[in-house]
Amino acid sequence: MDEYKAFDFTVTDEYEGMRIDKLISELISDLSRSYIQKLIDDKLVTCNGKTAKSSLKVSELDQIHMDIPPLVMPEILPQDIPLDILYEDNDVIVINKPKDMVVHPAAGHYENTLVNAVMFHCKDNLSGINGVLRPGIVHRIDKDTTGSVIICKNDSSHQFIADQLKVHSINRVYHAICYGIIKDDEGDIDAPIGRSTTDRKKMAVVSSGGKNAFTHFKVLKRFEQDNFTYIECRLKTGRTHQIRVHMAHIGHPLLGDEVYASGRKSKFNTNGQCLHAKTLGFIHPTTKEYLEIDAPLPEYFSHLIEVLK
Repeated sequence: MDEYKAFDFTVTDEYEGMRIDKLISELISDLSRSYIQKLIDDKLVTCNGKTAKSSLKVSELDQIHMDIPPLVMPEILPQDIPLDILYEDNDVIVINKPKDMVVHPAAGHYENTLVNAVMFHCKDNLSGINGVLRPGIVHRIDKDTTGSVIICKNDSSHQFIADQLKVHSINRVYHAICYGIIKDDEGDIDAPIGRSTTDRKKMAVVSSGGKNAFTHFKVLKRFEQDNFTYIECRLKTGRTHQIRVHMAHIGHPLLGDEVYASGRKSKFNTNGQCLHAKTLGFIHPTTKEYLEIDAPLPEYFSHLIEVLK
């Protein structure tokens, strides 16, 4: 039987006066604040040996203890969901992911993901390195981003592709439409990305504590009348929300981005950010030859370009 995991922390001066639920959520980033509050309500968190409430404000040298219950791993079931397969062999499969599809299951979202669909299609032929919730998944794109996702069918292929991702040798090209007219024909954005200090659900360009992030963009077309720019982005790193964060950072957030373009209004309904993972190039795990897969633009994207002309 799985055991509870203990978390202990002595409050330092930088956290003086902070609510205990906020403190723990900052210290353990993979636990949501609502889940931490539930643990507090279940009397699994103490401060100086006494049961704590979420509203408790801590003081320097307070002793915090929390018992974290073992995670209940749900059974992820295959689902017969149509897939747009761009390439497939015995080692890998490249899928053109549609909008509004999550790549892999997560808390509260265990059905209708790309993993559910791929499990049905591939049966037992998926890598297991990422565990029960993410078989075959070596990288991901956001729910409302469309385009190429590579799935690995065995552990050796998974490790081979993961090693390429680690050294940023995989060629990843995205197409996007952003707000405003970008004057430079191309440019580089070299700015570290980390968790936003004001909103934990968002990423941001940060001055300290972030991870190196580098995006190269090139203007494909300017739509002067409607004040949009169609761009190509090449990733040299693969941080969470990288293109969305970087383009917003330079004042050109992506059209339809409900997180990083808040307050921007558009007459176009794109159902989320206008971003497409168009090209995926990598060294094949078995042949050791370079393989490049191109995902055609989705219909909404192509139609939008025609309208903006």
